[in-house]
Parts: sequence; structure tokens; C-alpha cells
Amino acid sequence: MRPRLPANTSARWIIGVIALAVALNVVALLFAAVRPEPSGQPGSGYATQPRGAAAYAEVLRRSGREVRFLRKPLAEARLDPATTLVVLEPRPIDGGDRAALTRFVRRGGRLIAGGVDPGSLVRPALARPPRWSARGALVALASAPVPEIVGVRSIRSSGVGGFEDPGGTLPALGQDPALLVVARAGAGRMLLLADPTPLQNRLLARADNAALGLGLAGPQARPVVFVESVHGFGESTGLAALPKRWLWALVGTLLAGLVWMLARARRLGPAEQGAQPAAPARREYVDALALALRRSGEPGTALEPVRLAAREQVLRRAALAPGAPDAAVREAALAIGYDADEAAALTGEIDEARAMAVGRALAKGRR
Repeated sequence: MRPRLPANTSARWIIGVIALAVALNVVALLFAAVRPEPSGQPGSGYATQPRGAAAYAEVLRRSGREVRFLRKPLAEARLDPATTLVVLEPRPIDGGDRAALTRFVRRGGRLIAGGVDPGSLVRPALARPPRWSARGALVALASAPVPEIVGVRSIRSSGVGGFEDPGGTLPALGQDPALLVVARAGAGRMLLLADPTPLQNRLLARADNAALGLGLAGPQARPVVFVESVHGFGESTGLAALPKRWLWALVGTLLAGLVWMLARARRLGPAEQGAQPAAPARREYVDALALALRRSGEPGTALEPVRLAAREQVLRRAALAPGAPDAAVREAALAIGYDADEAAALTGEIDEARAMAVGRALAKGRR
């Protein structure tokens, strides 16, 4: 059965807007899947932009290594010394994270750190850390026989930094300045890159850069963990874990639903009606009541309270005593505007003929 659209024009517009928003998001997702745009933070294993390390993570994965991503702060995470940590171009980290890295290395962990002054990340573990400078070389050759550079002949970098003084570390690539230095701390090993660009997406395929990346990771059985908390990533859950475009689509859908509910909701009228309907004339009401009493068959009994109330009005208006004689009451009623039938109905017994008159007398007394 073909679904029917609402007859309401506003509802049709709202449904059309929602359908258009959904269609645009579906097209955007399909386009992003077919032709994804480079994005991400520099040094991140998630990042596909030129300065990212997504290609390095993929090379490690294809070589048979287990690749993980750590989104917890280093100080809060349980760092397994049987893994290799990759920290490239991190944001400034606090003393707690530096202490966690130092403990990790001393317990047998393997650390690959690259960026501006990477030695500062593990300064407590180095008695004499290397001195970093913004002067670097575009090509670096092996300078020490360390296992990480076996089979590596030359490395291509962007020359954004180098170690002008290796301090207590061993230069493994390049000399004055050095590109890579190696140091031990406790049972672990630190591999410090003054310039992380050889492991970045833009240069990983140049020279022997990919081979260097595999060598730095260590034995194939050793899992490699990219630390992403240093790039601003957290352990997002719930709505925070959704892509931003999905969140905007959800917000748009909720707003459209709210507009739809407002369009469909019953409108509230004014606090009070502008003009109150007029009550029927009192005479008509009294006449109708008198007619109903007449049909009851006992007008005298039913209308006695009415007669007494009408008589009380005349006594009050004429300033007569409560026990005034009937003649005085009739005279007073005629004097203040009652007709003869109405005045007569105020005294004596009430029969069918006087039923209407006593009602009119009560109504006239209330004017």
C-alpha cells in the first residue's frame, strides 16, 4: 500500500526538510567513503593528512604486527612494557604523563618519540638528554650499527630539526646534527627522532623511510600502540563518539521534529473571550419559570416562596413594616410602578391566573 502524505501543508514541508537533510548526509557519507579528504592531527595514527601517521600504522599492520590506539591519558593507562609506544608530535604533556613514560621504559618498554625536543618526554630517565635544534638535514645516513637500522641506507626528511648534541644517547642516523638517537633506561629502549617526518604520510614512501619505521617498531611479535591522548583524543562514548556530521544531522532532525510538533499542537486561545454572550432577558426567564410551575398543577404551593420574596421587595422599597396589611401592600406596589395584576398577586392566594403575575412582580422588584 502506498504511504499517504499528511494533508497539512506545514507537515509536508517539515517532512520534505527532514528528507532533504537525510539525503544530503547520505550523499556526503558516500562521497567521503569514495573520496575521503585528508584529516586529523599531526603525528596521529588516525590522521590521513600529509603530517599524519595513518600510513605508518597501516604499514605496521600489513607487516603482521598488532596495532592499537591508546586514547587514555598516559598517567591513567596501564602501559604494558611488552609493547612499543609511538608518540609523534605530541601536545605539551604534564609531569604525570612524563613519569608514566619513564616507568614504562624502565620496566622494559620500547618508546618511539618524535617531534620538537622528544628527549623532554623522558627527561627523568636520561641523565644527559640530547639537545634539540631547529637545524636539520634533508638526508641522513647510518652512523651506528644498531639493530633498528639494519638494511637502512639513507633516510629522507624535511630537515625541520636535529640533535646538535646527543648528550648521553647514541646517534644512529646522521651526524651533526643527528636525526635519530638511541638510549637505554632500565630494561627498556628509547628511540628519539628529532624530525618525525620520515614516518609521516608525506615521506614514508621515500628512500628507506618505511624500512626505518619497521625497524623502530622492534620484533614483529611486539604490539605497537599509537598514543592518541597526546593529540586531544579521549575515550568518547555515547553521542560524543559520533562523527560531527552525524551530530549535526541529529540536531537538525530534532529541530525539525520540534517545529512539526509546534505546527501540529492545538493553539491556545486568548485568556478571556473578548465579548461575553448576553444572558437572556429576565422577563423571558421568569415567564418560562412561571409556565413550568403552572404545568405542575399546584401553582400556589410552588409559587408561595416567590410571592413572599416579591412582597418583601415591596415592603423594603416602600418602607413598610413586615406585618403591613394586604391593602397597604397593594397600594404601595401600585405607587412604585407595579400593574394591577402584579399588585394583586402579592396578596391572597395564587391561582393559575396569578402565576405569571407573581413572577413578573419578583422580576420587577429586582430592577
